[in-house]
Amino acid sequence: MIPARFEYHRPADVASALALLSEHGDEARVLAGGHSLIPMMKLRMAAVSHLIDLQDIKDLSGIRIEGGRVTIGAMTTQHELIENAALAEAAPILREAALQIADPQVRYMGTVGGNVANGDPGNDMPGLMQCLGAVLHLTGPEGSREVAARDYYEAAYMTAREDDEILTAISFDAPMSGYAYEKQKRKIGDYATAACAALVTMEGGRCTAASIAMTNLSDTPIWSEEAGAALIGTSCDKAAVDAAVAAASAAINPTEDNRGPVDFKRHVAAVIIRRAIERAVSRA
Repeated sequence: MIPARFEYHRPADVASALALLSEHGDEARVLAGGHSLIPMMKLRMAAVSHLIDLQDIKDLSGIRIEGGRVTIGAMTTQHELIENAALAEAAPILREAALQIADPQVRYMGTVGGNVANGDPGNDMPGLMQCLGAVLHLTGPEGSREVAARDYYEAAYMTAREDDEILTAISFDAPMSGYAYEKQKRKIGDYATAACAALVTMEGGRCTAASIAMTNLSDTPIWSEEAGAALIGTSCDKAAVDAAVAAASAAINPTEDNRGPVDFKRHVAAVIIRRAIERAVSRA
């Protein structure tokens, strides 16, 4: 449980962090909150010769809401998501999800960017960002670019981010919707056995927009366009919800692990997806 020797760097700006990544190449990794990388280093599952801590880069933190557009710095902590009143008003689903991540001690250090960036299928924020239609802002030696959250995840721990790029921020339009983030887990602090983010907009008793995304039910987060489409144009009655749950369930591909066999996970997923949709509709 002791990591191998490494050099520790603490740059004060993004340019310096990128320079260190370019200088040390494959031997360098950036550190956000550390809840994913440090355990892997301790178990010798990750060999890192140069650790680049982003904690001192002030430009990577903070929450801005301008004209209905929400931008969250990658080093913003889960605790800050929970405590920010303006964000809770603009996008309350973020607070609901953050409160279900690990425990308060972890949330004080765990960052949004760290949760989103590394492609861990068990993390809560990736599926939520897909549900929100978020854009991820990446900066590298060639400049900055944007990648849709729905295009970012390629496989477990494999993403569209290049090794010499840093996730700097996440942005999305504040949803004018009913919302819900439902999660089933074995114990406090554990990854989800199944989780689902749902956004539903109702106008005149009919659903005009819907977005459904799931966590830890495949090797990437899953956003189901078909599940949302099953609700649009309906009153979100039982038949419509049944169709949405069936569509979302068809999109997942869980694997057996210490959280249970595949059939159990599929059963739990269907329950959690239904709860998320029904709660979102009730709030719309």
